[in-house]
Formats: sequence, C-alpha cells, structure tokens
Amino acid sequence: MDWIKIIHLLCVMGWMTSIFAVPRALIFWRREWERLGEFGPLGDLTIRLYRFSAGLGVIAAITGFWLAIAYWGFQPWLHLKLTLVAVLAAHYIWTGILVVRAKRGEFGKSDTYLRIFNELSVLAVVAILWAVVVKPF
Repeated sequence: MDWIKIIHLLCVMGWMTSIFAVPRALIFWRREWERLGEFGPLGDLTIRLYRFSAGLGVIAAITGFWLAIAYWGFQPWLHLKLTLVAVLAAHYIWTGILVVRAKRGEFGKSDTYLRIFNELSVLAVVAILWAVVVKPF
C-alpha cells in the first residue's frame, strides 16, 4: 500500500504543477500571440504541459480511489477531500477549455481573470491539505 501512496503523491504533485502553471502560462501565451500574430513556442509548451499533467491527474485519481477503498474506507473526512478534489478537477477542465480556445487564437479572458482563477486553485489545495492532515470529521 505504501507504493500506491507514493505513486498517488507523485502524480498529485505533477498534476498540481499544471494547475498552478497553465493559467499563468496563458497570460504569457496571449502576450506572445499579440507580439507574433501566430502560434508560438509558449503555446506549444502550455499545451504539452496540460496534456502531460492530464495523465498524471488520471493516475492520481485512480490511486486515490484505490486508497479510499482499500486503506481509508471512505471515512467522513474523505468525502470532504473528494468534493474539494472534484472542484479542483472542474478548475482543471475549465483550464483545458481555455487552452483549446487559446490554440485557436481566442484569448477571451483578461490577465486579471486568469490571475484570480489561478489563486482560487491555491485555496482549493490548501483546503484539501487541511482535510487530509486535520481529518476534521
């Protein structure tokens, strides 16, 4: 079971990298788009980062459910954690929609929106860590 925990934590860390980095990269990608007038290397990097971390997110979810079933037994605190992870997954999916739009040259969200959007993910992660460490229920 320790290896499942290790794999879970490694994949969560990789997924979190994208959750924190891609919204910020979209800001710089838009600036590059405005400067070049076309798809540039920053866009390619952003897409690759998002795609790579999607796989890590799937592995994190699978190992997380495995741990929930086999190790923790869906204790009450775990319901809170899973709800918060679902919120973070929705955030990630919306980020993916923004990436797809950006690939088409549609940068509809402002820098301020993306910065606030990025910080909301930090709040969700802090709440998840609190639920896991404190186990309030």
